[in-house]
Amino acid sequence: MEIDVTTPALLFPAVSLLLLAYTNRFLALAHLIRELHAKYKVAPSTIILDQITNLRKRIHLIRDMQALGVASLFLCVVCMFLLFAGNTDEGKILFGISLLLLMASLILSIIEIRMSIKALEIHLSDIEHKT
Repeated sequence: MEIDVTTPALLFPAVSLLLLAYTNRFLALAHLIRELHAKYKVAPSTIILDQITNLRKRIHLIRDMQALGVASLFLCVVCMFLLFAGNTDEGKILFGISLLLLMASLILSIIEIRMSIKALEIHLSDIEHKT
């Protein structure tokens, strides 16, 4: 396979948008955690505790998703530098590693999405128990 500097550059827009989406998810969860914390102080409930436990796991997943995404982007930059310097074999290896890191980030994203669905189910179960 032939690879030049433009090949890893193709990942830049995708990874940048992905990191922005991860950051938005993180900010939304941080806001939700603050709200639930305030509600729990006023009226402690096991449902709120379950939600907070779920959110803690999701926050850690998002942290890891972001770290893998940033590492992928960083290795893309190093790959481009190596390709520019004429080190094609090393550049190919780093590009492959950056793709693997990006895939790992996306897998964690799928896991986090599934956890968010679980959180919604906890919320809905609370409503169902009240009716």
